[in-house]
Amino acid sequence: MASWEEKKTLITRNLQEVLGDEKLNDILKQRDLKIYWGTATTGRPHIAYFVPMSKIADFLKAGCEVTILFADLHAYLDNMKAPWELLSLRTQYYEAVIKAMLQSIGVPLDKLKFVKGTEYQLSKEFTLDVYRMSSVITDHDARKAGAEVVKQVDHPLLSGLLYPVLQALDEEYLKIDAQFGGVDQRKIFTMSEKYLPQLGYTKRIHLMNPMVPGLTGAKMSSSEEDSKIDLLDNPSNVKKKLKKAFCEPGNIADNGVLSFAKHVIFPLLKVDESFIISRAPANGGDIEYKNFEDLEIAFAKQDVHPGDLKLSVELCINKLLAPIQEIFKDPKLQQLTKQAYPPPMKMKGNTNASLDEISPSKLDIRVGRIVEVYRHPDADALYVEKIDLGESEPRTIVSGLVNFVPIDQMQNKNVVVLCNLKPAKMRGVESKGMILCASVDEPKQVEPLLPPEGSKPGDRIVVEGYELGQPDEVLNPKKKVWEKLQADLKTNDNLLAVWQGYKLVSIASGNSVTTKSMKNAPIK
Repeated sequence: MASWEEKKTLITRNLQEVLGDEKLNDILKQRDLKIYWGTATTGRPHIAYFVPMSKIADFLKAGCEVTILFADLHAYLDNMKAPWELLSLRTQYYEAVIKAMLQSIGVPLDKLKFVKGTEYQLSKEFTLDVYRMSSVITDHDARKAGAEVVKQVDHPLLSGLLYPVLQALDEEYLKIDAQFGGVDQRKIFTMSEKYLPQLGYTKRIHLMNPMVPGLTGAKMSSSEEDSKIDLLDNPSNVKKKLKKAFCEPGNIADNGVLSFAKHVIFPLLKVDESFIISRAPANGGDIEYKNFEDLEIAFAKQDVHPGDLKLSVELCINKLLAPIQEIFKDPKLQQLTKQAYPPPMKMKGNTNASLDEISPSKLDIRVGRIVEVYRHPDADALYVEKIDLGESEPRTIVSGLVNFVPIDQMQNKNVVVLCNLKPAKMRGVESKGMILCASVDEPKQVEPLLPPEGSKPGDRIVVEGYELGQPDEVLNPKKKVWEKLQADLKTNDNLLAVWQGYKLVSIASGNSVTTKSMKNAPIK
């Protein structure tokens, strides 16, 4: 039987931080730990989910009692990332795919407890505790707690403030000693430690994984297609995505391929197994690594080529995915996948009026060229532009770009224009559209979006997957169509303009709308 020190080593290896270390020691000296890990059932799980899965395997090896929470209500509260009508379907998908992942890495399901949030979060007792918590927590602390987890928009919904409250209370209602999650949830964990005792509940231990970079070098995300490998991707897609992966020779920082080896491949190796770098005989032949540290040193010295590392990781990924994909050959699971995550263009035909209302196919976005520009006679911060949009006459549009783009750089500039806003008078000049820009408030920065390469005036811009259908003649201001759609428009880590992760592209060329330098900025 393993000593408590050995169990602790398994529990804490590869973690970035542990809050409550002394309490962890005290419990392990007496009994096995009770841990829960929760996942909001939003976007489709991808290979980064193997990172928490490998830690769950560690917890079980250490004798822990582990509960996996499918946080369905959280998925809805987080800016409705999972619409209510899809909530049950997505929870079913998560349960099926995560059980398949655990089977893929040899984790026995009979040692795990699976719980859906709505099984207890809608009870009278839990609801009363939400009210009790809301009476002691400040608006500032609730906002701060969810800042890195809940989707941030200009006009946040009250549901986003409730999200961390529910997560804190989960610890009490699941009757656990410790919660496990990513370090991006640290503020929720510290909020929980502060406020649960005020309700008479015990402060829990918190175990935090580092944020593993995606294949592009940034955080791996369900909404960034090139950043992640889906669990149902076939070997050719895995190869294609790994080929694009950022893996600079000798660079061991922000290296998603190397991080995957550290957090998934090596922890899952059995005692007598090694990680094999496959190399051609001319390049020295195969080389084996028993531990990650040796591989990292070799890569830093450039003794391991990025291409050889990618190929070896590719083989491991395909080995992990094969059992999952075999399980998902079941026609019922294939149907569940289509229902839980319908393709965007299929959603346009949905009879649900609310889904149709927010479809980005309603937007009339076009490429324009500024053929004339002058300062507004009655407003120091405004330009008046005449913009060629492929129509018989240039349109007049007023923009607040005076403090951000010099007037000489505006003349003959190509821009991206929203054309079907209701015309509005701005200091006496009627504006018939809006130049779309990446924009942040603190410090104030504004940068016009860049049209796709090779564009000409009048080329239509659409959200990828929403090409069908005609845009509205004028967006209905009473239904706030633009405001609802704008909340999901932003630039991403790769300087691409996206809506809910889907790229804005030219219908003519398929090329993407971009921004010069502003990453993860709202588009307004």
